[in-house]
Amino acid sequence: MATGFSPQIWRRLRRPYRLTLAGLWGESLARAFWPLWSLVLAALAAGGFGLGQTAGAWALGLMLAAVVTVRGWRAFRAPTRAEALARIDAGLKGHPLQALADRQGLGLQDPQSRALWQGHLARMALAARAARAVPPDLRLSAADPMALRLAATTALIMALIFGPHLRLPGTGGTGAPGGAALAAGPSWEGWASPPPHTGLPRLYLNDQPEGALRLPQGTAVLLRLYGAPGDLTLLESVSGRPDTDDAGAGEQGFSIVQAGLLAIEGPGGRSWQVEALPDAPPKLTLTGTALRQADGGFSQRFQARDDHGVTGGAVTITLDLAAVDRRFGLSVPPESLAPITLDLPMPIRGGRKDFAGELTDDLSTSVLANLPVTMAFSLTDGAGQTGRAAPLSLVLPGRRFFEPLAAAIAELRRDLLWSRANAPRVLQVLQAITHRPEALIRGQRATLRLRVLIRALQPKAHALDAADRDRFAAEMWDIALLVEEGDLASALERLQRAQDRLDEAIRRGASPSETAALMDEMRRALDNYLGELARKQDQQGESGGGSPQMSMSADQLQQMFDKLQELMDQGRTEEAAELMEQLRRFMENMQVTQGGQGGGQGAGQAMRDLQDTLRDQQDLSDEAFRELQDGAEGEALPERQGDLADRLERLERGDALPGAGGEKGEAGRQALERSGRAMRQAENALRQGDLPGAVEGQAEAMEALREGLRNFGEAMAEGQPAAPPGQTQSAEGPPDAMGLDPLGRAPGNAARIGSDENMLPDKDLQRRAGDLLDEIRKRAGEQGRPEAERNYLGRLLDLFAN
Repeated sequence: MATGFSPQIWRRLRRPYRLTLAGLWGESLARAFWPLWSLVLAALAAGGFGLGQTAGAWALGLMLAAVVTVRGWRAFRAPTRAEALARIDAGLKGHPLQALADRQGLGLQDPQSRALWQGHLARMALAARAARAVPPDLRLSAADPMALRLAATTALIMALIFGPHLRLPGTGGTGAPGGAALAAGPSWEGWASPPPHTGLPRLYLNDQPEGALRLPQGTAVLLRLYGAPGDLTLLESVSGRPDTDDAGAGEQGFSIVQAGLLAIEGPGGRSWQVEALPDAPPKLTLTGTALRQADGGFSQRFQARDDHGVTGGAVTITLDLAAVDRRFGLSVPPESLAPITLDLPMPIRGGRKDFAGELTDDLSTSVLANLPVTMAFSLTDGAGQTGRAAPLSLVLPGRRFFEPLAAAIAELRRDLLWSRANAPRVLQVLQAITHRPEALIRGQRATLRLRVLIRALQPKAHALDAADRDRFAAEMWDIALLVEEGDLASALERLQRAQDRLDEAIRRGASPSETAALMDEMRRALDNYLGELARKQDQQGESGGGSPQMSMSADQLQQMFDKLQELMDQGRTEEAAELMEQLRRFMENMQVTQGGQGGGQGAGQAMRDLQDTLRDQQDLSDEAFRELQDGAEGEALPERQGDLADRLERLERGDALPGAGGEKGEAGRQALERSGRAMRQAENALRQGDLPGAVEGQAEAMEALREGLRNFGEAMAEGQPAAPPGQTQSAEGPPDAMGLDPLGRAPGNAARIGSDENMLPDKDLQRRAGDLLDEIRKRAGEQGRPEAERNYLGRLLDLFAN
């Protein structure tokens, strides 16, 4: 490969060949002699720092140089021309240089063979024109894994910059001329460190030019004076310190508390006129008023500002005793009512120099809820300074109870927390409430819990300690919530409860958020009730039997709700109350129709037996509670409780209960099992003399028995054909309501409520018709419905869907 190129090809290869060969020489020299030049660089660096000036060091250096030189000659191998051409050829496609150096071995006498060979050489000569010089590979990491060559190079650079013997021009120090000045270092150094809460950087005073210097108050200054004592002195009036005799001390530290002069007098000294920037206290502004939330919580917006950022904030809520209406339970002096302190929310992300926040909390369970209070808002910054907003006087928002009994229990609870002297009065009022609870308290569980509370409070009313007071207060709060929200077993009871609460809220002028929440609750209760009504509706209307029917469509109900919402939004409370009364009259006339085809004689008798069992259990529970109050127990109570449990087991074992094999029927049977277990537990408690445990077990038994009755009633209703889709919800009214709508008005000529005017625009009619068709299609596809109903729905689709 060293010969055989034509003159034309060699002229094109000469320059790449020479450069590549030079690179190969560089590679060989570097790999062989890198220890030698690394040793030379290290020796120069040592000499630059004044090291290795002894004869022994020179002898050792020469010996090492001789060793690495001999090693290098042994390892060195001169590159050849063939290696240079081979490296160039390796970078070309098809290795054309190798092909051009070859000779034809066969077919020399064959003209066609020679012609083919010449064509091949011509193509290789064309490819050889792309030959370029190949750079050398001078990487020595494999030969020098410890990077000794780099360490030696770095040492030499450091010697050139800092070494007194090899320092480059222009790299001298700030001291006296020559190396002595550099060895001595700067004549003084100083640092100014602003307080950490400012977030400002630390300043190197040597870099600050003379003149004005703005620094925050509290900045810590540290100065170090070098040289002989007295050469440099400190003159300052920013720390407020008295003049001292240690102005020339080597190290001095102080804090900036005022504006003044800061100067270093002497050779190379400097002076500044310092402006001490004060740290302003934070500013707090309340925006808007405290808003009551529907669940009893409150919110208050605020704006916070500080020059460096606040670190925290708080609000202290104190009773405004002078503004309290001192009547009833509040007429006695209050016990120690400690102020309530809440932390203001701080932003998690972003700065705290200027931000808006909102305090949100719920203090409904506090004795201060719904009483006049004073709110004191404050902010604190990093310097410990406090900023305050103007005190805010208001009635502390808390949960409001719209059920009168719940509101009364909550007020008694507040009186008990106000002062333990109110305990006898609280006990007396609770006893009056539970004397005839049937017309006042809805829900057996609330009655039983009140009676148990009275039983526990009675012996401690005149000597009530703080722990018992808090325990009784917590129980009264739970009972108030139970009465307000209810422990309701039926959709109709939930609807009536929602009506009562919304009606009371309208009359008492509740806030828009509270009325909106109660309106949503009533909508949900009404939707649930209408769903129950649709599932339990029988065929009395189709057969012509039963009472006269009155109808109101779901859209008309929705219009009434929308009108009620509009009146409340506009503040027209009297008109809203009147419309609410009309809606209540309609709901009172509505009742789920019970009947005939789903249950049969046996199922009806079984349901009546279950109702009798529930009634007897109620009587037994009342008698047990009376004996609990009297402190005695009748001997017949355990036997009577056992007889009721036996009666319930016989009903469970019979086959007359409705809904066998269905979801509702199975749910009813499981409820009866729970009721039976609770009755047995109550029986055991009665035999052991545990009257409170027996009363609790009896309450659980009655609750489960009611649930079973409800499930069996739904199972009987599901056994009847459903009303045709599109039929309005029906409601029975009194016999004298013939021909009247649920609100007592005469229908129009077109059998619509109130007038002949269409209550829906044309677009709403089309939407309603589409919704009805979609509902018919959905029900027609449900395989669980009776075949007769699905056939009827199919005929409706054939008539109206095409």
